[in-house]
Amino acid sequence: MKKILTATMAAVLAATAVGAAGAASAQSRDDRRYEQRQDNRQHNRHDGRDERRDDRHDRRDDRRDFRRDKRQDRQEYRQDQRQYGRWQQAQRRYHAPRYVAPRGYAVRTWSYGQRMPSYYRSNGYVVNDYGRYGLRAPPRGYQYVRSGNDVVLAAVAGGLITAVIAGLFN
Repeated sequence: MKKILTATMAAVLAATAVGAAGAASAQSRDDRRYEQRQDNRQHNRHDGRDERRDDRHDRRDDRRDFRRDKRQDRQEYRQDQRQYGRWQQAQRRYHAPRYVAPRGYAVRTWSYGQRMPSYYRSNGYVVNDYGRYGLRAPPRGYQYVRSGNDVVLAAVAGGLITAVIAGLFN
């Protein structure tokens, strides 16, 4: 019986030793897996950050390019919509009645951005038959005003000059 008891005890001790070693190796395997997962997560997290950062910069550049293109399109459209450049030489000269400047004013050359005095905006100087002189219809709120041999496109309300057609009349 002593032999059986000793053999059983030896078997139990051997099983616990093997079990403990197996548990220890399993635990160390689990620890290694856990550490590997943590390393992978950190690695992936940093890679993801870099990729997102690159994507963000790419999108920002795309937005900048889009806005620049849109701004250039708007500028080109506005220039196309302008009926006249700021200053241009008339292609053809027309005969018109003799020009007499308003009282107290002399004939002068006007340029873009200046303001015409209200005297010039009276009926005697406004060119109403612009089609006869090869001019397009003025935009709403503007009128053609004669000043010497030139015609000026000016705002009705404030007299701000937006275009000058030089030498339209003889």
